[in-house]
Amino acid sequence: MNNIINEDDFKYYMQDIERYYFGARYNYNELLQNELVPFKFKTVITKYIKDDIDLSNTLESHIYYLTRETYDYKVLKQLRCRVRTSIYKNPDKKDKGFKEKIYKIEEIAKISTEDKEKLGMIVRELIISKLGLWGFQV
Repeated sequence: MNNIINEDDFKYYMQDIERYYFGARYNYNELLQNELVPFKFKTVITKYIKDDIDLSNTLESHIYYLTRETYDYKVLKQLRCRVRTSIYKNPDKKDKGFKEKIYKIEEIAKISTEDKEKLGMIVRELIISKLGLWGFQV
């Protein structure tokens, strides 16, 4: 049973010198309305991503079901995205806890939904390279 009391704890935006970090429970509408989200990322969402997904989708759901055949995957790859996840420490013994793992967007798109379920994968955060966003032509 999922006992999340406050969903907003998983909706955050942070940055450091190299990257932007977005909590995976944000949906795309909330990102577009958040004044702290970089304008260029909002533009990328509006021009390149919104046609392929419903803006009420969360980052978590979008990334979990992402495949390499879609245009939005190519956009996220161009942005040099990474994804912070939690996976079972030991997928065979699902009761032994979780560990954190960061995947490149190419790696996570290769993993089938069935394999993600076996790993107990939970998408926690989307990480975008500032250099990737800076170099992205809009």
